[in-house]
Amino acid sequence: MSIARANTPIIYPESDGKPMAENTKQWRWIVIIVGGLRSLFINRPDVFVAGDLLWYPVEGRPDISTAPDGMVTFGRPRGDRGSYLQWKEDGLPPHVVFEVLSHTNTRAELERKRQFYQRYSVEEYYVYDPESNRLEGWLRRGGLFEAIQPMEGWVSPRLGISFGFGPDELELRYPNGELFVDYEGMYMQREAVRAEAQQAQADAQQAQADAQQAQADAQQAQAEAQQAQAEVQQARNTITRERERAERLAAHLRALGIDPDEEAAST
Repeated sequence: MSIARANTPIIYPESDGKPMAENTKQWRWIVIIVGGLRSLFINRPDVFVAGDLLWYPVEGRPDISTAPDGMVTFGRPRGDRGSYLQWKEDGLPPHVVFEVLSHTNTRAELERKRQFYQRYSVEEYYVYDPESNRLEGWLRRGGLFEAIQPMEGWVSPRLGISFGFGPDELELRYPNGELFVDYEGMYMQREAVRAEAQQAQADAQQAQADAQQAQADAQQAQAEAQQAQAEVQQARNTITRERERAERLAAHLRALGIDPDEEAAST
């Protein structure tokens, strides 16, 4: 290691020259994890989430660094950074770290990373291999990492998310049980919600139309009932008038000395 001269600024590179991902499956899972963690803490301005960001844990040592595929630090403000300089972040290391493997990762490399995260105070460390659908995790206990067994059904103490396995791949779930998904999954979910909302709107409009038709039918029935009532009343009035007319005629006949009852009987 070369020692910088006095008053010479130390450069902390913002890139290690390595690709963020080496294949589409690895890239997809980095996006799922980091995007899901961002959305998980979208209302927490005191939680910093990043992916593939160089982390320098020791001031003055630009040779000591690594770039986790996903990292979460509690107690640090959300925002953009070129790198994570721990001494400028209240000395806080990432509390939770994720790595997504590709076929080029070796066991020796993974062990070096595990030792790095253990040495620099990461609390939870998760490694996922999307090719084999294998997940490993470690939790800090007494200053050292302890393997998490089993991972199926494990709930992160810091994040509150749960880990499970589908038939082909990892299933990460939010505390409310919803599944972490990629952009395509988010689009499909959004379209499903939109279609459901449109159907609900159409159902509401149909229900309103049915209610209006039912009201119109009720008004028509009421009008018909009123018409029938009017016709009944009209018939009653006609009967009353004819009865009164008959009584007047009978009275007139009696005045002429004719008994209408006898006349009716003789006929």
